[in-house]
Amino acid sequence: MYSITVRDHILISHSLKDRVFGPAQSLHGATYVVDAEFKTKQLDEHNTVIDMGKVSKVLKQVCAGLNYQNLDDHSELSQQLTTTEYLAWYIYREISKQVSSYFTGSLKVVLHESHIAWGSYEGDMG
Repeated sequence: MYSITVRDHILISHSLKDRVFGPAQSLHGATYVVDAEFKTKQLDEHNTVIDMGKVSKVLKQVCAGLNYQNLDDHSELSQQLTTTEYLAWYIYREISKQVSSYFTGSLKVVLHESHIAWGSYEGDMG
């Protein structure tokens, strides 16, 4: 399996309004390093998994829609528990919308909340 990974970051605020989250029920901030790893069994005609520059721009655009946002007020996320895992899925979905017409491998989005904790979502795109 071949892969490439592109990276960006987001700074968000949110609250996780469920008692299971203890103090995280209150509004708090988080900084995530966001990795998008594209995987495929076969390289394309240019011997690449996918155009790294192109998907770097896609990731930057998706992250820009979340960066410096209070997710409690975000039009698509305000009714969700925006856990690390859920945000990984959301970013996966937004990237998929933009690359599914020309990429058929798998995509894994990892959100690194710290050097000791992260969450991810991975799925096939074709």
